Amino acid sequence: MSEPWGVVESRERAEELRHLNAIGHLAPHDHPAAPGGPLGGMPLVVKDNIHVAGMPNTAGTPALANHVPREHATVVRRLVDAGAVIVGKAAMHELAFGITCDTTPLGPVRNACDPSRFAGGSSGGTAVAVAAGIVPAGLGTDTGGSARVPAALNGVCGFRPTTGRYPSDGMTPLSGTRDTAGPIARTVADLALLDTVLAAEEPEPLIESPPIRLGVPHDFLTGDLSEDVEELWEAALARLGAAGVILVPLDDTPLAELVADQGMPLVIHEAGTGLRSYLAEYVPDVSFERLVREIAAPDVRAIFAEAVVPGVEPAVYEAALATRSALRRAYAKIFDESGIDALAFPTTPATARDFSAVGSFVHRGREVPTFATFIRNCQPGSIAGFPGLTVPMGRARDGLPAGLALDGPVGGDRKLLAVGAFVERVL
Repeated sequence: MSEPWGVVESRERAEELRHLNAIGHLAPHDHPAAPGGPLGGMPLVVKDNIHVAGMPNTAGTPALANHVPREHATVVRRLVDAGAVIVGKAAMHELAFGITCDTTPLGPVRNACDPSRFAGGSSGGTAVAVAAGIVPAGLGTDTGGSARVPAALNGVCGFRPTTGRYPSDGMTPLSGTRDTAGPIARTVADLALLDTVLAAEEPEPLIESPPIRLGVPHDFLTGDLSEDVEELWEAALARLGAAGVILVPLDDTPLAELVADQGMPLVIHEAGTGLRSYLAEYVPDVSFERLVREIAAPDVRAIFAEAVVPGVEPAVYEAALATRSALRRAYAKIFDESGIDALAFPTTPATARDFSAVGSFVHRGREVPTFATFIRNCQPGSIAGFPGLTVPMGRARDGLPAGLALDGPVGGDRKLLAVGAFVERVL
């Protein structure tokens, strides 16, 4: 852990910062943790869609308000066995179907750097709890950027592992092909420590082998940035180049073409089937129809009414799976042909907006949809199942943070974290 951090201090800080609405459930007493262990009493929060025995698992939705799991998800069990103390459940966008966390049961989750702005999502509560100093780290989930986007918007680090690296049991599902737990922390070193625990690997130092080669896209992932993010991105590239990083220009238009129509059919189909199976296994007294009927957030209610409940045609879903396979090949080709260690780009095209912009906002002189804009850059790697990381890139002139994202090759999680630690030091 990067600095001493006590459970008592975490509780006091959580009470002091209740107005941020980051913690949906603060544990009334210490959750038992294994003595010693690599996490040594580290206090953590866990997103409200990952099971912690004896704590509510509402996934931010009314129908699950009384759901209290009896057993930990495996990822939580590994953290507790390693010495972590779970101090509470973090607020989230309802059913993980959003990017703002503006309509939680507590009220909007407020950005740790500017409470008038949204936190990002759907793991917004975890990111705010870390950024505001309530805990040194926490656990979120990431389907299309849900850990990295709020981490970037709050000025901390977030990690999405290669899909399948961490166990996925005991999690309220969104997309079976894309969901994964993902840690959020103040430093890459803490992410790396949590990664070894979550993946059940032996701890090992992060060693990067210089010179580091970063791929720099010149179209899709780095185009149409807000002016402040563009300034930070160009400054970051200059600093990385001065530090000896080899910057390799890349054409990322194939990614844009494959992502365009592909992401949502997967999620829409898998949310319907996955939630039905989850309810039958864990909450049999709540039907899928009741879950949908009681959805509180207008944006989530609309998605279910217009898409999830009607479902997608089998042929559309099969086509989406085929396009996902093509995207995986396109990603792998970029790494194979360029010899890069990681692909680098801004995590989000803009910094956090105020709460009037949860549906749309003015971006470079035109109105754009908030959801699609903020997930744009994290979406390709998420669909393909590649590991992704965000580290702070600096603060814009208005004081709001932005993130620099790094995507690595499948299975290259530890190398990606090593590269991220170096980039973090440079920036």
